[in-house]
Amino acid sequence: MRLLFINPNSSAHMTESIVMAAREVLPGAEILGWTNAEGPPAIQGAADGDAAVPGLLALLPAARAEGADVIVIACFDDTGLAEARARAHCPVIGIGQAGYHVAALLGARFAVLTTLPVSVPVIEGNIRAQGFGAACEVVRPSGLAVLEVEDGSPETMAHLAAELTAMEAGEATAVVLGCAGMSAHLATLQAGTRLTLVDGVRAAAGLATALMLTAPRAA
Repeated sequence: MRLLFINPNSSAHMTESIVMAAREVLPGAEILGWTNAEGPPAIQGAADGDAAVPGLLALLPAARAEGADVIVIACFDDTGLAEARARAHCPVIGIGQAGYHVAALLGARFAVLTTLPVSVPVIEGNIRAQGFGAACEVVRPSGLAVLEVEDGSPETMAHLAAELTAMEAGEATAVVLGCAGMSAHLATLQAGTRLTLVDGVRAAAGLATALMLTAPRAA
């Protein structure tokens, strides 16, 4: 299987961490990571997402030429997911979408911990549109910027841990990590909470395998 993660933002270091997380799940698969050089450095809200879509879609012909079996949109906002699915030669899934599915399959009422408040309306809209509105308790912003989260300084990690501790008082038994930059911190964050944490990057890698095994494409 050739699995292609497309990072809609222009931060190549984030693409590298996304690919590393996916390879933990699928060490035997061929996993590619491409960065949208035309996108903003981080996607924080609808305006950034809109700005990233043209560059993301421009990568689809190269994805076909590369023979990608599944494409993953590696932004929790599922940036350009509908447009990419309509144009791509293969299945396309988003890491937000994958995270919601896995949380629901766990039988859990879930919450989302994300970055800035500006991202909340986009995520809430996706959750409703994808049919998970009844299963999601809350989308909680941490108040941290995307690249700040990815950097993972001690102060940032302490802040995220405190947010998860506060979320333990809610009804959700699982928390979907609402930023690709959190993927590298999954083990550390999981060790500090009794909640089940779901990383969309790893979830997408697993679901991509399921797609190929249960619904292979015709030759």
